Amino acid sequence: MAIISEMQDETRQEESVPPMDPMEVEKPKKESLKPTEPIAFWSIRECYFLSFPNKGNGLDFEKYSWTQNLQEVTVTIPVPSGTKSRSVTCEIKKNRLRVSLKGQDPIIDGEFFNAVKPDDCFWNIEDQKVVSVLLTKQDQMQWWKCCVKGEPEIDTQKVEPESSKLSDLDPETRSSVEKMMFDQRQKQMGLPTSDEIEKEDMMKKFMSQHPEMNFSNAKFN
Repeated sequence: MAIISEMQDETRQEESVPPMDPMEVEKPKKESLKPTEPIAFWSIRECYFLSFPNKGNGLDFEKYSWTQNLQEVTVTIPVPSGTKSRSVTCEIKKNRLRVSLKGQDPIIDGEFFNAVKPDDCFWNIEDQKVVSVLLTKQDQMQWWKCCVKGEPEIDTQKVEPESSKLSDLDPETRSSVEKMMFDQRQKQMGLPTSDEIEKEDMMKKFMSQHPEMNFSNAKFN
């Protein structure tokens, strides 16, 4: 009987204890994980592939720099003071440039952005501390985006040739250059190019000469 009484007492104690609510464990807050935004990705690529040109309409690198005008590209390579020409290997081909110092890896070894005229290209050492390579473009009506393919490219719409050099061009080339510069500015502002303006003027002239014709429903390309 004593055992039964003790069991009843334990049962009463258990019943008297109010049930406990289940403990709520605070879940760790999930941080907002934002995927890499395409805008940021493309802005990095744009910085790499569409760099702002230097004052010479080219780019500056740690081992060399290059500049250009419509006719030529000049590559400048700093070398240790006292370097002799016999210590330099410079190979200029129609589509490739390779420059190295004796016993060292090439400083430049790659394919040109566009072809050059090897017979009109040359190199020399200035003050025994700078190798200068002059490259004559084969197409002298196009700005290069890079000197060697695979390196960062410049935004050719930011190229600004010096006015003083325009005066050195023959009339036909100068006219073409000025037209190209005008078209670049027009495109940047979302305005019609010189060719589009010319076509529009021709159409207006034709319409004025033929007032009897109805052009209201005409579509022009």
